[in-house]
Amino acid sequence: MSARRGALVAGFALASILACARAADVPYLSGRIVDDAEILAPATRSALTAELKAHEDRTTNQIAVLTVKTLEGDSVEDFATRVFETWKLGQKGKDNGVLVVVAPAERRMRIEVGYGLEGTLTDAAAARIIRDRMTPRFKANDYDGGVRAGVEAIVATLEGRAETEASSVTPKDKAAGLLGAFDAIDTSGVEPDLPPWPMRILLGCFVFGIIGLFTILGVVTPGMGWFLYLFLIPFWAMFPIIIVGVKGALVILTLYVIGFPIAKLIASRRPGYAQAAKELKATGRTTFGGMVITSGGSSGGSSSSSSSGGGFSGGGGSSGGGGASGSW
Repeated sequence: MSARRGALVAGFALASILACARAADVPYLSGRIVDDAEILAPATRSALTAELKAHEDRTTNQIAVLTVKTLEGDSVEDFATRVFETWKLGQKGKDNGVLVVVAPAERRMRIEVGYGLEGTLTDAAAARIIRDRMTPRFKANDYDGGVRAGVEAIVATLEGRAETEASSVTPKDKAAGLLGAFDAIDTSGVEPDLPPWPMRILLGCFVFGIIGLFTILGVVTPGMGWFLYLFLIPFWAMFPIIIVGVKGALVILTLYVIGFPIAKLIASRRPGYAQAAKELKATGRTTFGGMVITSGGSSGGSSSSSSSGGGFSGGGGSSGGGGASGSW
């Protein structure tokens, strides 16, 4: 690998890390309807909140709606997954949560479905709801009608009141990008040509400085720290190759995979860590180690006016990436 290629790869590393840094914040879960984009009328928020609460009382399924002003460069799929895992919609063990995300600035939407409901609210059914119920109304700038129609169709499907149809949607190959990356890896067992040492030192400071900073944040941050742990594994696996070679990168990756949980365990035993975690869960904001940590959310007074159903919280559910996305 030439020095020029090494610098180019490092540039891609910076772009990827900065994309993560600019990723849209996950808003604080303040109710079943979190209207951060302020596109829904108060009457619509109240009516949908009552409908979703009644559905949860009947079935234990948890459905939440989130509107955001912008995805800030995120894909709607990645953002919906991060929100779902942070809010933990659905009951633990049942994973019966559903999240509806609407981003009017990007004109994108997604229905994210928990593991336990993927057999009932299938990808095809979610795509059909987006296509037939939500998209036509959004195109007419009727956000209240589109969200209401989407929620009603989701509830009807989960309660067995919607007609089922054979899936006509071809699943996307989510692994296409990964396969392309693996094709580019040299499996001959021969180490790639590395840049000269001065360049490797500079690249090392650059790459390790950035992903090291995110690693430290993951260690000391309650809640989202484990998301950062998993997110950074590909970075620790690939980028050190241009500096220390394949074998050295394997050693560094092993140290990271083992060392992070140990460091996290040590940090969690520090005085105040448990209290910080409780404050973050309860209020969406805390201070730990001199840093102010938030889980996102709207600023000023908009949070009280744009959210409904105070006291609502996730029950520990998770999502496997099922659902569908759309645009208008």
